[in-house]
Amino acid sequence: MEVLGHGEGLDELLRLVRRQGSPAEVLELLGRRTGANVAWIGRGGAIETATAGFPRRLASALTPQVERLAGGRLAAATTRVGELEVRLEAFGAREPRPVLVTVSASALSREAAALASQAGGIVDLLSQASEADDGTRGYEAKAAQLRFAVLTALLAGDVTMARRMTTGDVPPILNAERVRVHLLHCTPADRDRLTRTYLDPSGYHGPGLMVNCPVFREQLICPVADDPELGGRFRQGEVLRRLVRENPGYALGVSRPHPLAATAEAYGEAVHALAVARNSPGRLAAYRGRPSLVHVLPRRAALAWARGYLEPLQAVPKPTVDVVRLAVTFSRSGVARLLHLSRTTVTAHCRRAEEALGIDLGEVRTRATLDLALSLTATLQADPSDTVQPVAPPLGELLAAYSATAWAEPFLRPLRDTQHRDLHLTVAAWIDANTDAQRTAAQVGLSRNTVRAHLRAAERLLNRDLLTTGSGIHDVVHALRVTAAQRAHPPTESGQRAQWSSTDVAS
Repeated sequence: MEVLGHGEGLDELLRLVRRQGSPAEVLELLGRRTGANVAWIGRGGAIETATAGFPRRLASALTPQVERLAGGRLAAATTRVGELEVRLEAFGAREPRPVLVTVSASALSREAAALASQAGGIVDLLSQASEADDGTRGYEAKAAQLRFAVLTALLAGDVTMARRMTTGDVPPILNAERVRVHLLHCTPADRDRLTRTYLDPSGYHGPGLMVNCPVFREQLICPVADDPELGGRFRQGEVLRRLVRENPGYALGVSRPHPLAATAEAYGEAVHALAVARNSPGRLAAYRGRPSLVHVLPRRAALAWARGYLEPLQAVPKPTVDVVRLAVTFSRSGVARLLHLSRTTVTAHCRRAEEALGIDLGEVRTRATLDLALSLTATLQADPSDTVQPVAPPLGELLAAYSATAWAEPFLRPLRDTQHRDLHLTVAAWIDANTDAQRTAAQVGLSRNTVRAHLRAAERLLNRDLLTTGSGIHDVVHALRVTAAQRAHPPTESGQRAQWSSTDVAS
């Protein structure tokens, strides 16, 4: 036992608190100062921490006294158990109260008892701080879950559901008419720090949301209200741009403004813009790509084809369709993380859809065809004035429409100029090789690294993501298919316009 004054012992306790010592360290210090063995009995009635020599067999014998102190009937008590002197003191105002127990061969001196009381108060404060930290972490976790749920509802186009989830405390973004999605690429460790830094008291982020992407650990999804009146505590778009300028490893893709119910389309544009940003010197890109094929096809004919193609899926459960809708773009492990399913379950859903449609989802062209059909049925609505349903055309005939060829040529033009013709050859070979870079390298006589460099350059020129989510691959597949068919059977604009009205497009 170190025989020092009470003041010196208290000073040492305070120094321990300043360096964020633990309750166990406080008890060890108290034991050294007083020569006693010490235990802290928490609100649950069990020993939470104790010095090494504390006789834990005493716990059951002390239960009646501990219960009286914990219940507020006593503030402190002393007793003897055999040859041991036991001192108990309760702390805090909230019942059940924690109890500090000291066990020694003789009664504590007045100075030692005072130091024990000071130490017990410090342990109680440290415990309360720990509980507060746990409560804060729990709140932050629940707030993150709610933000993810709101984003999920927006991506599904259900603004009403998103508002209901907020239980009356509606975040400003849900009052916005239009939204831009900012997709930030950063280190995984920074995502939680950024969401905490810019969290407002309501659990949101001013006029937007900051949600960790469940599929890609390096991405932070940030839909932001495109409305100056909803600027809030900070302008999130400006903050994200500043973060990119200040952090060399960051990149940011930004969509065009979209109606709130079209957040999914804005997210898709942000994905493509991020692919461009990551290959650009400034690491920042706004989406400026051409529309997808789904927006230019003749509406009635495209919808008739899509419904006919997807008809076999009516016999499978809806969750299977929901899973496959994601699996045509994301990896199966990514879909599993997104939907909180096992990869085995995702694979089972995909197999069920393959059997119903008679397809192989391992083929990139098959995935592109299925994605086109799913996108058309999700985007287009039948015209109630159409009393006669059109005959579903074959896909090849649909892609021969003038609007499709007029879309495909400008889409691929950046890869076909003299300067980038080798990129076109690489991309076409990559699709032929089912997006296998190694097989592509063997086919075109390049290294695998050169193939990937060509693909990254193609991402920038096409304004499409090819290597992260792969969501831009499908438009490349269709554009190559359209131009190949056009070379084989050049369509006439007059012939196509005679078959389908020039105003009957999927816009």
